Amino acid sequence: MLRYTLMRLGVFAGSLLAVWGLVYFGVLPRGLGDSNGMWIVLLALVVSAPISFVVLRKERDRASVSVVQRVDRMKANLEANRSQEDEAVDAAEAQAQSQPS
Repeated sequence: MLRYTLMRLGVFAGSLLAVWGLVYFGVLPRGLGDSNGMWIVLLALVVSAPISFVVLRKERDRASVSVVQRVDRMKANLEANRSQEDEAVDAAEAQAQSQPS
């Protein structure tokens, strides 16, 4: 998961540099007034999203498999804890019923 995140940040950083260069040399328009920085960041986000979607597909699939495995392990652990609680409650009830009042 960390690898995918770092790769995604790398694609964004590359897009940010490319957009900044294009705005600096006048290929793309500057933002209105003082919004030039925000314009560059937003445009870089718009450019990097589809690039990441296509280029990082395999890494995203690996990350999602890892997340699914982790969630399945957590569910199994919760179920094991739940069954242990049920067994402890059943044992306590059986012991309480077997003792004379």
